[in-house]
Amino acid sequence: MSVHEQFAEDLALYALGSLEGAQRHALEKHLDGCAPCRRELELLRGDLSLLALTTAGPKPPARARQRLMSAIADEPRLPVAPASERQQRSWWSARGWPAVRWAAVLALVVVAIGLLRRNSTLQRDLAWQREQFTDQGSRLEQANEVVKTLLDPDAQKIELVAAGNKPQPRGKAIYQRRNRNLIFFASNLPPLPAKKIYELWLFPANGSAPIAAGLFKPDARGSATVVNPPLPESVEAKNFVVTLEPESGSHESPRGTPVIVGLGE
Repeated sequence: MSVHEQFAEDLALYALGSLEGAQRHALEKHLDGCAPCRRELELLRGDLSLLALTTAGPKPPARARQRLMSAIADEPRLPVAPASERQQRSWWSARGWPAVRWAAVLALVVVAIGLLRRNSTLQRDLAWQREQFTDQGSRLEQANEVVKTLLDPDAQKIELVAAGNKPQPRGKAIYQRRNRNLIFFASNLPPLPAKKIYELWLFPANGSAPIAAGLFKPDARGSATVVNPPLPESVEAKNFVVTLEPESGSHESPRGTPVIVGLGE
């Protein structure tokens, strides 16, 4: 029998405060040099403390205590678990369980991060969808404005022809004064010389300075379109003219040669 097994029952009695005399002295001397038995004693005292918290009632008579101690003395001695096993149990209690808790916390953190990333992706997708709907709504609104301008009986329609005797290049301006909408179509325009551009001008009916109404370049067939350039409010148009300007445009007043001018309707 090992020394630890010898003191196993004495540790329980010592924890209960019932070990006396030479046995108590021998156990205390043993505890001074045996760390495993000291740890076992601490565990026993802890268990007894928890047990005391769960019990309540009057103090039992001395005879009952004596009978309990006699019953404990008659019980066969059970071997104490080896120190290595107790140390392993203590290690699991001190380290193993916290490790499991930390692993669970880490797993929850990983899941939370995954959910946050998924939520961020969904938010970006939702923002992209909203942007697409907004862009499509703007295009539809612009298309509706073009159709309204084309069908508006009050819109001015001015045909533009080539200046001089050759009317090959042609243009047509549809202008809606109240909404400042302007749609201009051109066809059969000559190819642009190097570093040149066509510029559309609105000539006000009150005789004030011409207003730049957009720069444009024709395609390979000589066709071009200008749709709703920025224009000032409530300007009544007398005529429209297309001039050949420097590549950056003139903007303030025509400086180039007129290519097509309006005839009016």
